[in-house]
Amino acid sequence: MRRMPLPRAWLDAMCARRNERTRSMSLPSSQVEIDDASLQVTPVTTRAQHDAFIRLPGRLYRDDPQWVEPLHFERRQHLSSKNPVFEHLDWQGWLAWRSGKPVGRIGAQVDRLHRQYHGDDTGQFGLLDAVDDPAVFSALFNAAEGWLASRGARRITGPFNLTINDECGLLVEGFDTPPVMMMGHAPPYSALRLEGQGYAAAKDLLAYWMRVDTLAFTPAMRRMIERWHHRVHVRPLDRRRFDQEMTTLREIFNDAWARNWGFTPFTEAEFRAMGADLKRLVPPDLIQIAEVDGEPAAFIVGLPNLNELIAPLNGQLLPLGWLKLLWGIKMRKVRTGRVPLMGVRQAYQFSRLGPTLALVLIEAIQQSFLKQGIESIEMSWILEDNAGMRNILENIGAYSYKRYRLYEKTL
Repeated sequence: MRRMPLPRAWLDAMCARRNERTRSMSLPSSQVEIDDASLQVTPVTTRAQHDAFIRLPGRLYRDDPQWVEPLHFERRQHLSSKNPVFEHLDWQGWLAWRSGKPVGRIGAQVDRLHRQYHGDDTGQFGLLDAVDDPAVFSALFNAAEGWLASRGARRITGPFNLTINDECGLLVEGFDTPPVMMMGHAPPYSALRLEGQGYAAAKDLLAYWMRVDTLAFTPAMRRMIERWHHRVHVRPLDRRRFDQEMTTLREIFNDAWARNWGFTPFTEAEFRAMGADLKRLVPPDLIQIAEVDGEPAAFIVGLPNLNELIAPLNGQLLPLGWLKLLWGIKMRKVRTGRVPLMGVRQAYQFSRLGPTLALVLIEAIQQSFLKQGIESIEMSWILEDNAGMRNILENIGAYSYKRYRLYEKTL
């Protein structure tokens, strides 16, 4: 299948960003000595260390034209007690320092909800970023693995930032294009260094790209939709019943994904927090619900790719970043988008209705994206072994353009 280019304006915006001027960071007083006398690993405990932890990726990757610096404010919120994930997850971060300068970071977490589904000996790592130095990666993983082992972990998977329902996987293919909203980016050497620590591939996640205006169904797909049109109805989310609608979406998602690799359900609090973000950022018609005989059976969520607007800010909302972001949201058309969530209840997944529900939702979200002026979208992520979904996407003109890898290791 012919590879279609990303919109020029999006690539130009990524490549034209100015370098962020990062403030100097001093070496914290508490250190963990390792073999290299110039290299220390410090647990992240203070506010200054959290700030250094959040800013480090921008410092490491500022010369990468595809890098998009996450908003520092949002990252602080994600790692704060305000994030409801911490109701069931214990997390610790570390920074690696050399000659007083931060050169790497890693996080590790024990998720009690994950352990209910996958065993009490599980643990995860994430938020991994470092210079291309095996010694730095080794020092970081020694700290993370030791912390996890002390909490009973014998099987470690990752990266998860912080759970499988957040940004996850390490980019291993597709380094030549920028990430879309809530997807990661990493330099090519990271996979090699991670594998050098004894981690092996556990599962690959794919991101698909397609032009919205050229999306087309095959005659067989059209016949399938027509066959079930008397039972299937698609509608946008009803904002007048927003809380009730979000409860329905959560129930569908947790049912639809329950058998997937690494599944951890969304809690009510987590989905409520996500719903608050969706309510602020997403037009109602970018959330579509498919009903079978009047009962909600599947849904799809589309997002405008706010990375287009965030990229020039270099993570900063002050002094004028928030004005630029608000202006961009109100005045500038975002040209790309992402579909991060889609689910079909298990009762329909292996029936003839299953692919029909996926098709009618994709068609509905296509029309919504077109009304928003969005030209191209990423469908992510898709499990590599999800042959049914991949077949649908590839038959409507989408192509796989990025690959993210989840790793595992037994201690």
